[in-house]
Amino acid sequence: MTRFNRRQLFATTAAIACSTLLAAWAPSALAQSADEIKKKGSITIGMLVDFPPYGTVDTANKPDGYDADVAKLLAKDLGVTLNLVPVTGPNRIPFLLTNKVDVLVASLAVTPERAKQVQFSRPYSAATIVLYGEKKKNIKTPADLKGVRVAVARASTQDTTLTAMAPEGTEIRRFDDDASAMQALLSGQVDAIGCSTTVAAQIAKRAGDAYENKLILKQQLMAVAMRQEQPDLLKTMNDFVARNTANGELNKLYQKWLKADLPAMPVN
Repeated sequence: MTRFNRRQLFATTAAIACSTLLAAWAPSALAQSADEIKKKGSITIGMLVDFPPYGTVDTANKPDGYDADVAKLLAKDLGVTLNLVPVTGPNRIPFLLTNKVDVLVASLAVTPERAKQVQFSRPYSAATIVLYGEKKKNIKTPADLKGVRVAVARASTQDTTLTAMAPEGTEIRRFDDDASAMQALLSGQVDAIGCSTTVAAQIAKRAGDAYENKLILKQQLMAVAMRQEQPDLLKTMNDFVARNTANGELNKLYQKWLKADLPAMPVN
């Protein structure tokens, strides 16, 4: 592992550890409308820091990535200062529901189950979720997963998708984040990982051609998440996404981080 990779891994681990401590002291961010956020003069946004290039940390250990840039654009659009709070996959919705953040820009995939807990804006991003595993493993259909050890980030889209499709006998191992699941693959603890194509690309950089895409699990749409019963805030978020999709700002950010055009998004 290079010095840069070690530094990035340490920074990411430190940021995730800090997110646990934040639960104890993060101030209440209860805001029901855009006007209340503007009156407060700031917006507190939760984001992942272990899901590059959507969410990561820079060399100064500050949140970075596509989601961070979207959050900065949102704060600028509202004319307020930005407080970014690192969250993890399992605690991001609890952070929102307990008022530790105003909204989530945290690569949160839109699912019917999550829509029972939070309300989603129209999608601002997308990611392809794949099963990425050892080349020597013959995995062409979900039925081939029997007896295979698969790592996933706990409570993630890949977790729920794999759990639903995997046959009896599949060994699904759940980790706190993508970084831990990736390390499990690289260290030989598992045979494959459920992850985004961007995480798969990181693995390829470190491990060469030892692994490959086996299955496309899901194309997930990601949206800003808010607490339920916030119609004014929902309209504000939808207007933000629509305006910055139309003017190309979100596409610029997507190209910056994903090296591709923003996929066509459905309108809620």
